[in-house]
Amino acid sequence: MSLSTKHLLGIRDLKKEDISLILQTAEQFKEVLQRPVKKVPSLRDIVVVNLFFENSTRTRISFELAEKRLSADTVNFTASSSSVSKGETLLDTVNNILSMKVDMVVMRHSASGAPHFLANHIPAAIINAGDGINEHPTQGLLDALSIKEKTGSLEGRKVAIIGDIMHSRVAQSNIYLLKKMGAEVTVCGPPTLIPKYISQALGVNVSYHLRETLEWCDVANVLRIQLERQNQVLFSSLREYSLAYGINRQMLDSLHKEIVIMHPGPINRGVELDSDVADSKQSIILQQVENGVAVRMAVLYLLANRNN
Repeated sequence: MSLSTKHLLGIRDLKKEDISLILQTAEQFKEVLQRPVKKVPSLRDIVVVNLFFENSTRTRISFELAEKRLSADTVNFTASSSSVSKGETLLDTVNNILSMKVDMVVMRHSASGAPHFLANHIPAAIINAGDGINEHPTQGLLDALSIKEKTGSLEGRKVAIIGDIMHSRVAQSNIYLLKKMGAEVTVCGPPTLIPKYISQALGVNVSYHLRETLEWCDVANVLRIQLERQNQVLFSSLREYSLAYGINRQMLDSLHKEIVIMHPGPINRGVELDSDVADSKQSIILQQVENGVAVRMAVLYLLANRNN
């Protein structure tokens, strides 16, 4: 079996069979990561460039670790210390890198559509590590694997995505994936942080009431308020937001069932989640981080085989 696409640009482009294959492969790589020797020669002689034009901790380290576990040769690029700071264009930057015989490019960029632009202009396989407010496909995949591990299935699950939906590429990828795999999705947050036509466009439920949403869902994926992407005031203050949409221990204990808590990170503790929720037994936040390496190993492996 192989993926139907040469690149991983977004969940929107994947078939249901592609998603299932990636998750199955990730489960196998997770077993590899439990061994004393965690390295396999699957990507030996494959050169991967990590092309990050935005700051990143978890995603970048996760990709680097995945590449090393697969025995790939890796090159790390940061825009602030490159010729981009001198005015070099994106295409010139990548063409210069490709002239060094690179096979795959992992790219994070602040502009929505930047990985799609590259995929149309260069022969290397492109993996989108987050583009603007568009998509973050590997985060969507690792979230799906985490839900599947914790609850047994994606089909029929009720998943709430809570917080800054408007500016979240994680929300987009999660919605596309969960809907394709048969889950029911509700987005919840202040009206100013939820796109106006999201219900019709993406087939999700919309709620502005946190408690109602938590009573409904099996899984709550809580998002960070992305102040750096907001160019106008969309709510009165972080304190007001926390009072209306922050999840604390008392609220969780008062629900009529136990739900799973997720967060893509970084967490604003005391804003969207209190520490006693983020660190509770209901939280699978650290499992998400662990699953990120296995999912990215799966994506790299499957794309390398597809493009050989």
